[in-house]
Amino acid sequence: MGKINAIITGVGGYVPDYVLTNEELSRMVDTNDEWIMTRVGIKERRILTEEGLGTSYMARKAAKLLMKKTGADPDSIDALIVATSTADYHFPSTASIVIGKLGLKNAMAFDFWAACCGFLYSLDVASSMIQCGRYKRIIVIGADKMSSATDYKDRNTCPLFGDGAAAVMVEGTEEENIGLMDSYLRTDGLGLPFLHMKAGGSVSPASYFTVDHRMHYTYQEGRTVFRYAVTNMSDDCVRIAERNGLSKDNIQWVVPHQANMRIIEAVAKRMEMPMDKVMVNIDHYGNTSAATIPLALWDYESRLKKGDNLIMTAFGAGFVHGANYLRWAYDGAK
Repeated sequence: MGKINAIITGVGGYVPDYVLTNEELSRMVDTNDEWIMTRVGIKERRILTEEGLGTSYMARKAAKLLMKKTGADPDSIDALIVATSTADYHFPSTASIVIGKLGLKNAMAFDFWAACCGFLYSLDVASSMIQCGRYKRIIVIGADKMSSATDYKDRNTCPLFGDGAAAVMVEGTEEENIGLMDSYLRTDGLGLPFLHMKAGGSVSPASYFTVDHRMHYTYQEGRTVFRYAVTNMSDDCVRIAERNGLSKDNIQWVVPHQANMRIIEAVAKRMEMPMDKVMVNIDHYGNTSAATIPLALWDYESRLKKGDNLIMTAFGAGFVHGANYLRWAYDGAK
């Protein structure tokens, strides 16, 4: 047997029906459409409003569509990975809940916590699992119910986030020069003061005090996070392009994490890429954390061609950052 390459063979996505518009947000906090669009470029976001439903629900919907599109036998799935920061529970894993709901009998499952970089990290891990030869078919899901961690009394953060999930099928092939070609992934460990949830973990368990002081929501120092995100995402893209002999002429798509339109534009400018070669859906989904990149693949799938060079990049709490170089494995929507 020759070298095994790991390829994406299908994409499935899910976003909730409810659309939270800037106009509606302006009735909740002191903000308006112009302020939000100028600063982050978000027009609307999807919110999972049904009581009792969490991240696993959206992950399951995305995986179910993926399996239907690819025609994959449920018994042939060897592993399922959910990248998320908004797990249904502290334990068990969200992935185990998804597995149970889908009825996958022969798969291992685990959650991967790398914030907004979770999909990139998980895809790299899944690819390594495929390349070692012990796993044949793995579902990788990026899913987050960011509304569950958003303070809708905070005008600075509540316009940013939305809910969603998307899943990809990762399989092996002996075809050369296809699939996940390279990854540059780093964690610098400097981000705790600037982006975190103050309570709910083992350092500060839930109490009357933490609830009363609204400590169970996303806290972010926006300017610092913005600066780190632009620098690291841009540097990571340039680095991975250079070491693989890629340039603006032979990169078909840049797939950036959808956190802020100004960050996306800055990354494109640094790479000298025109915006029509950059996947953008932040305007109607907002920041769905680990789901943003696979949701972009889902939205743009019909425009992808076999052999297209994709650079995917993200930045998130930790700070975690990185870029993946992927050569697309099939033509158009399946």
